[in-house]
Amino acid sequence: MANLEISMKETMTAIEGAVGVAVVDYTSGMALGTLGGGKDLDLNVAAAGNTDVIRAKVRTMEHLGLKGEIEDILITLASQYHLIRLLKGRGGSGLFIYLVLDRGRSNLAMARHQLKRIEAELEV
Repeated sequence: MANLEISMKETMTAIEGAVGVAVVDYTSGMALGTLGGGKDLDLNVAAAGNTDVIRAKVRTMEHLGLKGEIEDILITLASQYHLIRLLKGRGGSGLFIYLVLDRGRSNLAMARHQLKRIEAELEV
């Protein structure tokens, strides 16, 4: 099992095109940890904003009577992919990984695969 810091470092190095990563508590909107980002990508602001995305999707699923759990949410921009992966398992309830990828340098399918593996090893 890997701790938060190790998992974020692995995300940034193992996933080609990774620009920034955060682990976020979507009950509060607070980032438990961030790595990467930059002047054009404030991961703390993005963490809070994406909390609203998750809450809206959960409400919509409830209104529609949809069963099952959200695995991930993808937001596609002209130059980036924003991947939100809800954590499962012990200690992961109420948390998500937020990953920003450079669209020109990343492989979305591989990034999703790697992120799932990193999630499985993450100990929060």
